[in-house]
Amino acid sequence: MKNLKRLKYVLFPILVLFYSGCLLGQGVSTKTAAIKIEPSAIAGDKMVMPSISWINPNLEYTNSTENKVVFKAKVKSSDGLQSVSMEAYAKKNNAKLGSKQYTIEPGQNEMNLEEELFLPDGEIIFKVTAVSISGGTISSKRSILVGMDAVKDAVAIDRKDYALVFATDKYDNWSDLVNPVNDGKTIAEQLKKLYGFQVEVVENPTQNEVFEKILEYNRKSYKPQDQLMIFFAGHGQFDEDFGEGYVVAKNSLANDKSKTSYISHARLRSVINNIPCEHIFLAMDVCFGGTFDPRIAANRGLQSFEQDDKEMLARKLSYKTRRYLTSGGKEYVSDGIPGEHSPFARKVLEALKDLGGSDRILTLTELYTYLERLKPAPRSGTFGDNEALSDFVFVGQEF
Repeated sequence: MKNLKRLKYVLFPILVLFYSGCLLGQGVSTKTAAIKIEPSAIAGDKMVMPSISWINPNLEYTNSTENKVVFKAKVKSSDGLQSVSMEAYAKKNNAKLGSKQYTIEPGQNEMNLEEELFLPDGEIIFKVTAVSISGGTISSKRSILVGMDAVKDAVAIDRKDYALVFATDKYDNWSDLVNPVNDGKTIAEQLKKLYGFQVEVVENPTQNEVFEKILEYNRKSYKPQDQLMIFFAGHGQFDEDFGEGYVVAKNSLANDKSKTSYISHARLRSVINNIPCEHIFLAMDVCFGGTFDPRIAANRGLQSFEQDDKEMLARKLSYKTRRYLTSGGKEYVSDGIPGEHSPFARKVLEALKDLGGSDRILTLTELYTYLERLKPAPRSGTFGDNEALSDFVFVGQEF
């Protein structure tokens, strides 16, 4: 009887639930809407299709170490809603966990769904179905892997790590540099060789080429524990009047008062944060790179990070990551001796080669220790939708 009561308390919030949505835990995945159009939706010329917009989670596949999750979604139809329903079931055995038919008021053409739920461990599938007054029917699904054990089981499966490296040492209007391309290629090589990253190096890109490449990565499909590292090496600039830092592209003008030919840190924060990969780490070996954080541009301090270890790997991969590391703050940084690496790149390479010690896991906390004695001091912090317990980990190939 106690077990039945417990089951009742678990299922009731599910039944009273699913305002389809995005989990406040770890997420990733494709940008597809996972929408199924029923045959009835194309039966007539005047049929209006409703829409389902997932807010939380907005990704097709999500995982969370927390059993308590919050879902949010919005259902709309221009000719009015006829019905909105939800069902939840366990993927493992298709066991139905609950369902709900929502009440529609006369003339209602949109509905906001929001519910806080306690879910059992395992992979849970949620399906929301909406029908318009004219009979157009749409269904949309989201999959959520719940619980610490379930997430741990997924760590070694098919997660991938990506590295996108922008390296510029040849400029149309600025003085050329000696080491960025060599630095970028060498770091990419070590990420691939030692950590199994899928790497891509973009040499001497123009402003448009930078954003076109970032757009490519925005359109990729990512799994919940995939990671993306983005690295910039080259010239950087800071404008006191605008209070903004910039990455200088190959074709940036030398005296661009409006700064429209540069790549502003504000735009980078926005477009990188929007990439649908849950774990993103941005490293910048450019002058004034620390002003990527607007707090540093305004002479504010740094954030500290907690230590991580092997046992916490699964947990770290269940929180959304938006972290950055730059070679300096609000100042110029050295390009290094020709034929060698910049001081920043040299220390990053040293950290990568040491593989994080005996556990063969290099965390950001460990990476920072290799850089802390550099002058100027590197800067680190968070941006965008970063979650408090997040981290970015470099897992050695033999792990």
